[in-house]
Formats: sequence, structure tokens, C-alpha cells
Amino acid sequence: MLRADRWKDYEVLDCAGGEKLERWGDYFLVRPDPQVIWRGDKKDPHWRKPDAHYHRSNRGGGDWEFFSLPKQWDISYALPASLVKPRTSTLRFQLKPFRFKHTGLFPEQAANWDRFSSIINAAVQEGRPARVLNLFAYTGGATLAAAAAGAEVTHVDASKGMVAWAKENAESSGLSTAPIRWLVDDCAKFVQRELRRGHRYDAIIMDPPSYGRGPNGELWKLEDTLYDLLVDCAALLSDTPLFFLISSYTTGLQASVLSYLLGDLIVPRFGGKIAAEELGLPISGNGLTLPCGASGLWIAP
Repeated sequence: MLRADRWKDYEVLDCAGGEKLERWGDYFLVRPDPQVIWRGDKKDPHWRKPDAHYHRSNRGGGDWEFFSLPKQWDISYALPASLVKPRTSTLRFQLKPFRFKHTGLFPEQAANWDRFSSIINAAVQEGRPARVLNLFAYTGGATLAAAAAGAEVTHVDASKGMVAWAKENAESSGLSTAPIRWLVDDCAKFVQRELRRGHRYDAIIMDPPSYGRGPNGELWKLEDTLYDLLVDCAALLSDTPLFFLISSYTTGLQASVLSYLLGDLIVPRFGGKIAAEELGLPISGNGLTLPCGASGLWIAP
């Protein structure tokens, strides 16, 4: 399991009874988590006095209950110290309670940021370009990590609000002038247009949702559309690519499946190796690791 264990401003304190107790900077949140099917004592006092609690409804969705949580706050993440002269070493994220329990950040992805930022930075130090395409880019965690390490990034998401939020995070992180293209677009259609334009990328990052809709109401269902999208993305890679990263929270797309996809579409053309693992967050209260989806990373030879 690939653990995001270098956070200072974020921590999973405990998990029990279908919920997790988290510290986000100075604030404590209780949120549901489908992986937490075990019972527990909930001894930590913040279980009883959190700053906010998201209650899941039996009918689907749910609602926030607020106690002392501000409308917006921020946390930071330090990239690996091994990076040589990055544009910035600290990423800063604006957070706010969002629909369906989210805060605008998936902390487990920091494990991926560490890995690919080192790959990008090594390439930049060798004097070669690092043009990165980030699809389904949400509020920009991967975009900021790639840009901080020295990449030119194209950030694509179907939500105008998410792209605006990502721009705020870039400004907070001191990356407002970094070479980032911000695009509100349907990711699959954008990739097809890039192929027709003859554009190529040295690395591709994607974190596709299980379900979703494009800016014009286009329906996205991961199992039905992912393979065709990956075929197009593989064709977008430059002659000497650096890496290809897929993350997934969809139950059927486990790490082994991501490994098979990358092995089928990328390895025959470029060689290289694949690292496919569960993503996880350490639980400080009991020493366990909370599973948080899967990640498949192809790395050039």
C-alpha cells in the first residue's frame, strides 16, 4: 500500500462505525467512509466535539452539521526535500465544506504528488521539457505539485467552479505565474481535439470519477469509457514520455486492473515499469491504514 504519511496539516485520528475523525489544520471533522465497517470505542474527545460533522442520509447524499468551522480555511503540504530548485516547496490549499462530504482536497493523493514531482524535477534538471496533462483535475493538487517541480501543465476539468478553485490554490501557493493552462472542458473530447491538433505531452495524470457529467451535460460512466480514453491518451504521449498516472476510487478498478491497463497500452510501445498499489492514509489512533482507492503509475525506463 502506498501511504500518504508526510502530512503535517492533515491527520486521520480515528475510524469507527462507518466514520472517520480527521484533523484539517486546526479543525476537526467527522465524515462518513464506506471502508470503515468495523466498530470502535471512539475515545478521542473530538468525536464528541468536532468543528463539523457530515451526516449521511439513508436516501443518499447527506448534510453538514456545523459547530465552529469557518466557511473557508487553508492547509499546506511540503513537497519532498530532495527536489532541486523547485518553483516552490510548499503547496497551499483553500478548503471549504462542499457537497457530498468533500472539502476540496483528497489528502491520500499526496503520495502520488511526491512520486511524480521527483520524476519531473529530475527531468527538468537534465534540461528536458516536462509537459504534463492533468485530466479530471479537480481543485489542482496534482497540477500544483507538477508545476512546483518545474513542469508546464495543462489543467482540464468539466467544472468551471473547480477550475476557479484550483486557480485560487495556485495563487495561494505562489504559482499564479507558473506555466499552467486552465481549461473548462469535457476531458475525453479535449483529448480527441489535442490528437487532431498534433499536440503531445510528456506525462499524463488522471483521476476520473465513477460517474459525472461534462459542461454540456455529457454523461460519464467510468467502466464504459475509460479504456477508449486511455487509448487516446496513450496516443497523446510524446516520443520520450516520463510517466502516466491513473488514480481510481471506483470499487471495480483495483490496483491490478490499473496495472493491466497500463501494461496493455503503454508498455508495448515504451517499455518501462509499472507500480500499481492501494492508496492509504495512516490512522494515528490505532496504527492501521485507511484504504483510499488505487493508483497505477507507469514510469519510463
